[in-house]
Amino acid sequence: MDVPKDQLHTLLDHGLFSSAKILGCFAVSSTSINPETSPHLKAESLVLFGDSLFRDKEYRRAIQVYKQALQYHKILPKQSANTTPPPRSTLSASNRSSSPNSCSTSAINENEVKFKVATCHSSLGENRAAIAEMEGIPSKSRNLEMNLMMAKLYRNSRHNRAAVGCFKECLRNCPYAFEAIIALAELGVSAKDIISLFPQTPNRSGRPPSDHFDSSRWLPRYVEAQCCIASNDYKGGLDLFSELLQRFPNNVHILLEMAKVKAVIGKNDEAILDFETVLSIDPYVVTYMDEYAMLLKLKSDNSKLTKLVHDLLNIDPTKPEVLVALAVLWEKKDERGALSYAEKSIRIDERHVAGYIMKGNLFLSLNRPEAAIIAFRGAQELRPDLRSYQGLVRSYLAVSKVKEALFAAREAMKAIPQSGKALKLVGDVHASHVAGREKAKKFYESALRLEPGFLGAALTLAELHVMEGRSGDAVSLLQRYLKDWADDCLHVKLAQVFAATNMLLDALSHYQAALRINPHNEAAKKGLDRLEKQMKGVDPDAPEEDEDNEVDDGDEDQEEGELL
Repeated sequence: MDVPKDQLHTLLDHGLFSSAKILGCFAVSSTSINPETSPHLKAESLVLFGDSLFRDKEYRRAIQVYKQALQYHKILPKQSANTTPPPRSTLSASNRSSSPNSCSTSAINENEVKFKVATCHSSLGENRAAIAEMEGIPSKSRNLEMNLMMAKLYRNSRHNRAAVGCFKECLRNCPYAFEAIIALAELGVSAKDIISLFPQTPNRSGRPPSDHFDSSRWLPRYVEAQCCIASNDYKGGLDLFSELLQRFPNNVHILLEMAKVKAVIGKNDEAILDFETVLSIDPYVVTYMDEYAMLLKLKSDNSKLTKLVHDLLNIDPTKPEVLVALAVLWEKKDERGALSYAEKSIRIDERHVAGYIMKGNLFLSLNRPEAAIIAFRGAQELRPDLRSYQGLVRSYLAVSKVKEALFAAREAMKAIPQSGKALKLVGDVHASHVAGREKAKKFYESALRLEPGFLGAALTLAELHVMEGRSGDAVSLLQRYLKDWADDCLHVKLAQVFAATNMLLDALSHYQAALRINPHNEAAKKGLDRLEKQMKGVDPDAPEEDEDNEVDDGDEDQEEGELL
């Protein structure tokens, strides 16, 4: 034989894919192999060549070569065609298709090659073609990796029932397939049903092995936590994760899950602390770092945000989380550029919820609420959480679709019962028109009774009081909250109320207090600047004559541009 196949294996095993491709060209064109008398050898060479193309991400070429291999394989006797694939990864070095010492029967496995073709189609975003290939593999012949891919393909194509079946099969084979646990929870399968899938493997004494017995205590709790989060029972999920964290202190995965949930429900300070804890343990984590970037933006902490994005770009600039973080950073400077980053994150991972949330928020900033509605609906289809409902309500109100906004707010109330934030959404809709303000007041007060520490409802209720001419009520409400919560936003709102009623010294005091708590608070900076002009007798709305600051901003733009 002209080309030693064991050398092709060696090149693939050591990641020398370019060399493997060149050697593969020699292997498939060798005249020492007669396709008519030795089709098994031809098929074997083609699969190895296809592997080199696949590993070098030349998916289209790989598909063509694998299909040629399958054509030669069909010439072989049927008894060699449908052997059960091994349980390990079919694309790993240990499971490569052929042996250099094969005799008259082929060592390639038809099901493995079909799986490779499906994987290529999936990598090209061709879900329908990938599903067609996978469905050609008998269900009993699918291993764990095949079932997981099948489940993801079905889910991406919105064939949820079929996806559930495949995810369940994954857990029957391996209870630690966490991707399957999370997906089943998000697809609405109960914790009890998921746990019942875990295989029970007693030993000869009738007792489960010690490691299984040990994990049987915490793994069901993990399942319950994920099911709580998926059903919007955020408190229950956080309690269960906290319990697991005591058992596994400094567990980065659990800390990230908790941080993400806290970010969703508006516990921003706690979420930031959790993210900072994660980075102190493992500074190279990328998972959910776009959520952390959004929180830093809300806090106006631009120095930390810039450093975070710089670090993420050095870790892996191709991850969707990094692209969303870039969008967050560039939102203030270039909203259209930020939008392109958010859209790119979705192209890389069409199930990346934060990408849709960011895209919706950017469309709102660009005064394109109709496009924002589509983005928030995309997020909601993937995982309906509070932020997608909030985005939909804001977008519908921006186009004066009050009925649709009210429907979305009420859906949030049903999906997230006992949530003050969902009640506030309904109040926001009623507050959008004069006739509904009394109803809005009741919803805001109910939200505060349900969640006494919900400052967002307190701030909006205070604003409503001001709109209705009840400035005294607004001041009383905000001062009552200031006794328990030293929050910069409370001080800003109080300052705005005092400024509107011409109590300028009180307004000055609260703007300064807000900046002491959070020196990056933009509303406080702008309010203080405006107030100081008023106190000097200068019209705060007059155009600026001194443009020195514009030069500084240009320098800052250039500096950030060089960084990124």
